[in-house]
Amino acid sequence: MTVHVPLFEFDPSPDAVINPSIHSPRLGFPRHAVMCWFGNVVRERTAGIEPVHHVPFEHGDHAICIIEHGGTPVALVSPGVGAPAAVTSLEVVIALGATYIIGCGGAGIVKAGFDVGHVIVPTGAVRDEGTSYHYAPYDAEVAPHPRALAAIDDVLTEAGVPHDRGLVWTTDAFFRETPAKVARRREQGCLAVDMEASAMFACAAFRGATYGQLLYAGDDVSAAEWDHRHWDQQSGARDRLLDLALDTVVRL
Repeated sequence: MTVHVPLFEFDPSPDAVINPSIHSPRLGFPRHAVMCWFGNVVRERTAGIEPVHHVPFEHGDHAICIIEHGGTPVALVSPGVGAPAAVTSLEVVIALGATYIIGCGGAGIVKAGFDVGHVIVPTGAVRDEGTSYHYAPYDAEVAPHPRALAAIDDVLTEAGVPHDRGLVWTTDAFFRETPAKVARRREQGCLAVDMEASAMFACAAFRGATYGQLLYAGDDVSAAEWDHRHWDQQSGARDRLLDLALDTVVRL
């Protein structure tokens, strides 16, 4: 019996039944954008700013606001957790006119030794989610744009921020990060696990956008027992990572 896997049916056609062009390009929309998964930080940074657009979701719309950083207008949005939501937001931001985009968020560590808040720069991602397979063939490697990766490295080095580069593991199901899977991903060279990176890399490449991502070490899934490490309460690390993402995107 032949098993048919629909995820392997990559169609390279840019035309779909529903296209991102339903979100028409906005006159004056910034070419630079930051997608930050820290919803509370984004709300604080955009307090009092009228959104220029919304990414519509059934669970509630995600506001896109324009802020200034170093004199450069930057679109800022919290894209939603998980590859489908995050890529939907990325598609909308690109359709509106952004071409240079940096993402920032947290990740669980699968390799022990990273303190909470330590910056991790993904150089590629293991595709253990479904969304990326609609943007790249199943056997394709996905990675950030070289220009974005170089800009991230420059900003972190100049700011004196210790960081590590390497693969991340992107999965849809954090309740299925089993010890055996964690061990396999660690053997592959993964430093951390997240829920969006591989799909964001694939989508950005498919649409011709320049995209890179910053993560900070959050909870620890490297051992048999989960260590939460209060990763979501690291307000200083979260604010700082957004600043670093903004510093990076305006260089692109």
